[in-house]
Amino acid sequence: MTAEPVVRAALREDAGRGGDLTTDALIAPERTAVAQIVARATGILAGIDVAALAFHLLDDRIEFRALARDGDRVGPDQPVARICGSARAILTGERTALNLLGRLSGIATATRALVDRIAGTQARITDTRKTTPGLRALERYAVRCGGGINHRFGLDDAVLIKDNHLALSPSIHAAVAAARRRAGHMVKVEVEVDTLEQLREAIAEPIDAVLLDNMSAATLREAMGIVNGRVVTEASGGVTLENVRALAETGVDVISVGSITHSAPALDFSLEVSVEE
Repeated sequence: MTAEPVVRAALREDAGRGGDLTTDALIAPERTAVAQIVARATGILAGIDVAALAFHLLDDRIEFRALARDGDRVGPDQPVARICGSARAILTGERTALNLLGRLSGIATATRALVDRIAGTQARITDTRKTTPGLRALERYAVRCGGGINHRFGLDDAVLIKDNHLALSPSIHAAVAAARRRAGHMVKVEVEVDTLEQLREAIAEPIDAVLLDNMSAATLREAMGIVNGRVVTEASGGVTLENVRALAETGVDVISVGSITHSAPALDFSLEVSVEE
């Protein structure tokens, strides 16, 4: 997915009904300016090209020079981009660029904190479908900038049999059989389980992965012994910076964390117009 439709929609949301009334009234069309985007907190940069696009869609003559790359750690008062060109385009695109850059960098920062916390274990941090509608592709990109990996992108690229599916199915066996009949041979099948009894049922079926939902570290460790490497193991539910290390040390393969996309605070950036060209 390209970022352009998302950025166009964001610009239209901000200025689409009548343009930028303030800037258009105060700034002559021919006036040019120089500005910098500056980080106001420590974090992981993500979305610098998305920010550039906000300005380029308003004026393709804008010169945008990134001073840091996605995935870099940035700190307070650090310039991350220099922008030259139409003063109107710079001021009109400011909020859209900063909103997207802050949102994506916040996700990357939250992801990196978890990744760093489990360093040295075999576990990897992955995201979930708990994303902002319309922004999933960009938010998933930000997770990768933070060192995480991506789960299934949507409902159509993998089978995940969850508790509500099982509540409406005769059994785990019946649910897996139905999924295998429908899905192609290239499609992965994962089953969510809440108990060790369900786990034993699930791994007796032809599945690729098992999601161990809301299990303590002690229970997860017991689950790893039951699975014994036969399928990919995913821990999910209630994951925090405080407990993620203990979960990772059980030997689980993947830890999925919804909060890195649905609750990550935005990283603060500002745009500072310095001098006129």
